[in-house]
Amino acid sequence: MQAILAREFGGPEVLKLEEVPDPVAKPGQVRVRIHAVGVNPYETYMRAGAYAIEPELPYIPGADAAGVIDQVADGVTGWQIGDRVYVSGTAIHKAYGAYAQLAVCHPDQVHRLPQRISFAQGAGLFVPYVTAWRALFGRANTRAGDVVLIHGASGGVGIAATQFAIAVGATVIGTAGSAEGLTVARAQGAAHTFNHNNAGYLEEITKVTGGRGPDVVLEMLANVNLDHDLTVVAPGGRVVVIGNRGRVEIDARKIMIKDVSVFGLALWGIPPDEIRRAHEAIIAGLDSGSLNPVVGTEMPLRDAAKAHQQVMAPGAKGKIVLIP
Repeated sequence: MQAILAREFGGPEVLKLEEVPDPVAKPGQVRVRIHAVGVNPYETYMRAGAYAIEPELPYIPGADAAGVIDQVADGVTGWQIGDRVYVSGTAIHKAYGAYAQLAVCHPDQVHRLPQRISFAQGAGLFVPYVTAWRALFGRANTRAGDVVLIHGASGGVGIAATQFAIAVGATVIGTAGSAEGLTVARAQGAAHTFNHNNAGYLEEITKVTGGRGPDVVLEMLANVNLDHDLTVVAPGGRVVVIGNRGRVEIDARKIMIKDVSVFGLALWGIPPDEIRRAHEAIIAGLDSGSLNPVVGTEMPLRDAAKAHQQVMAPGAKGKIVLIP
């Protein structure tokens, strides 16, 4: 099979398309023929050797994928050859092994993909939607009637969070860094959208909430925004830190005066039972039509290096997907 391998840590150029032996499902495993692979920012940190999870070299990046089961080994029940699935990690590791034409998985790493959802859409489910579900419901206890501010609402996690929040009756305020991104956020149902590159956008957010501020803030770049979030969040509000790229200075009195809660979130540290609940919520949302992954860019698997550059560039507008 063909797969993307990184034989050293470094820039995007270390990602190379190579021929490697086809993996075979062992007892208690299934094999998936991959039709699409999702690209996430954390994969660029891992490739650079700057991530909490450091794979043994060489390694195949990626944890998000979708395809069709083509091998079911002894000891596996509930799955058949031909089943359409999305993948949450591989038997190699929960955080990598998916940038390939084939991937072997444990049964709890494959999840039913409804017929109405394309493989490209399915490749954008695991990392963004589990992260969004955990942030909104496992951390911030988002409820009907809440106002939710989602930074980066046009990216993978932002789109997922917008759809989940609206499905439970929350009002979404979304930010993005381009006109195209704002259009994407509005298309998902965001009631208000603001370009976070414009001066004064925080004051506008305060105005549209009647001066109270959002009840929940999902923060994708805490080193830039966290202190501002604490300025605008409503009394008793909840801020969930999903992304960060450096040290941050805050005025902790803002937390104290407003009785605000600040939560951290790392996908790989979510308890297994919460992961299970998240996937159940995802599949229910796909079935009901409330969840609809947005694909922004599709490119061949061989262009993984280009995808790693694009996923870190500003102006996100949907999921970047590689096609083996």
